Amino acid sequence: MHILIIEDEEQLCRSMAEGLRMDGYETDTCFDGEEGLELCMTENYDLILLDLNLPGIDGLEILRQFRTFNTNTPVLILSARVQIQDKVEGLDLGANDYLTKPFHFEELEARIRSLTRRKFIQEDVCLRCSRITFDTRTREASVDGTPLALTRKESALLEYFLLHRNRIISPEEMIEHLWDGSVNSFSNSIRVHISSLRKKLRTALGYDPIQNKIGQGYILEE
Repeated sequence: MHILIIEDEEQLCRSMAEGLRMDGYETDTCFDGEEGLELCMTENYDLILLDLNLPGIDGLEILRQFRTFNTNTPVLILSARVQIQDKVEGLDLGANDYLTKPFHFEELEARIRSLTRRKFIQEDVCLRCSRITFDTRTREASVDGTPLALTRKESALLEYFLLHRNRIISPEEMIEHLWDGSVNSFSNSIRVHISSLRKKLRTALGYDPIQNKIGQGYILEE
């Protein structure tokens, strides 16, 4: 999952980004409203974390403009504003959830899991495909109940394949949702990580559930 954090408290912003990266999410950060609005309008994110008190452009104005352009991407407001009217206005403008500062990081993680599951119509915290199980809360994968030792990137890839099983996923789509801006479509990084994930799954399952469709991408088939 690729998340944008728009937050002017730089220490908090970097702390959230680092914690979410450890959870397996790719994160972009910005500290002012103008850059945040530009990123919203030009990049494709799975979730946006949006502060309200921002320099340049207020968070509610970003939300207002963004929703005229994109009505699907979940937006979670993070704000020190505790008045009920602020929450009502934010939700009425199209926010999907509202988290009041200060908050525990564990609650932020739970809100993110809820919003991303909702986006992919996934009610259970565990994703399953045949004998493969992936717990989105603990970030642990298993085959027939036996844990798989996956790297952070391999876990993110497996999660994305499970969310989009039976559909071909192009390398460009993977870059957009699972890598940061340092990787491009000509990078060998994607092939290396997918190859490693496929090897581990093949060892555990006795067959390779991920197929390479030449010129198109990869697919996890049930």
